[in-house]
Amino acid sequence: MTPPKPFAAPLHDGTLGALAQGYAWLPDRMRSVDGAVYRTRLLGRPAIAVRGPEAVRFFYDEGHVVRKEALPGPVLDTLFGHGAVQSLDGEAHRAREVLFPALLKDERGIADLDAHVRRRWREAAAAAARHGDPVVLFDEVAQVLALAVRDWAGLPLSDAETGELARDCTAMVDGFATPGLRHLRARRARTRQETALGALVDAVREEPPPAVGRPTVLEEVARHRDPDGTLLDPHTAVVELLNIVRPTIAIAWFVTFAAHALHRWPHHRGLLRADPTGVHAVAFAHEVRRFYPFAPFVGGLAARDLTWQGERIEEGAMVLLDLYGQNHDPDLWDHPYRFDPHRFAGAHRPPDRLVPQRGGDPALGHRCPGEDITVTLLATLVGELARLEYAVPDQDLTIPLSRVPTLPRSGLVLRLP
Repeated sequence: MTPPKPFAAPLHDGTLGALAQGYAWLPDRMRSVDGAVYRTRLLGRPAIAVRGPEAVRFFYDEGHVVRKEALPGPVLDTLFGHGAVQSLDGEAHRAREVLFPALLKDERGIADLDAHVRRRWREAAAAAARHGDPVVLFDEVAQVLALAVRDWAGLPLSDAETGELARDCTAMVDGFATPGLRHLRARRARTRQETALGALVDAVREEPPPAVGRPTVLEEVARHRDPDGTLLDPHTAVVELLNIVRPTIAIAWFVTFAAHALHRWPHHRGLLRADPTGVHAVAFAHEVRRFYPFAPFVGGLAARDLTWQGERIEEGAMVLLDLYGQNHDPDLWDHPYRFDPHRFAGAHRPPDRLVPQRGGDPALGHRCPGEDITVTLLATLVGELARLEYAVPDQDLTIPLSRVPTLPRSGLVLRLP
């Protein structure tokens, strides 16, 4: 048996390269080395990058990699919020996580949200057709999703306040991975929404629970108690409420990518229109999530001295899981840069292979608990897009991989007849 390699302390810091190259940075570096790992430094800390289904299982084993104190402050300040479930490990994570499956994996609840989305989409499409003006699809879909999640979650917000919620949630996502003006906008957006939704949480807690009827999502979060019986502190309750609302609105990224795919490969419109069961729409949704860039990688800290495929990892080193590279790895996917929903035609989809929104077991680890909602709503809106008559005027549809998160530069402008 070959002994593990000694600890290595790379001199090169890849932070500037990651900021400059975005999604391409880690896949390019991993292609440049002989083996399944790449060593670098990130934010001054030794880091090792891994990829593949076995790496996913290794990464999401809490005996190997922990999230606590791993998320940089700027990410917590913008995307997740301080005290969020994503920053917890072990029993604390599992205790908080029980809140989310009850809300995000309940079939009746998902169907209810899906119905709200379909209704709001059709209203928006009809209004756009009446007005005749071009619309930026990304902005319109974010508004549709914000209105739908408002109605579903029981948030007593006006349409104007919901429009601000949509803009702020997309700003939080848009600015989490970059310095400068986008990051400043993201911080201000989070502060604004934490204040607004905090008032809603406070109002719920001042009223007695209803004697009958199903509690709303807002009520569930506001009244959630940790295992010791204490309510979440008000700020944490707002953070977790936003961790339901914000990812739902962020599905606008995938819907815009889906429209981009329909424009590039229009034969799928016919397949989707002739798909009464929605099977092709679900496969199309999975392929959009695999093919298009969303999260470049995720990171954690080595819980102890580790060995991965003969490589030593020192306790406290950063461990990076290459999501974008894995979703385009030719060892895992035939013709990975070909858009082909048929690769998901089968019922069995190994969860550790497709990792657009983190990996692992959602019941045990940090896989996104809203993944079912993402796939359901994306499949619904893919079907609606395929049946909608619209034109795509000349515009810049380039998707820059150096920008995280990225989109078609134009936001994808549509004109409805």
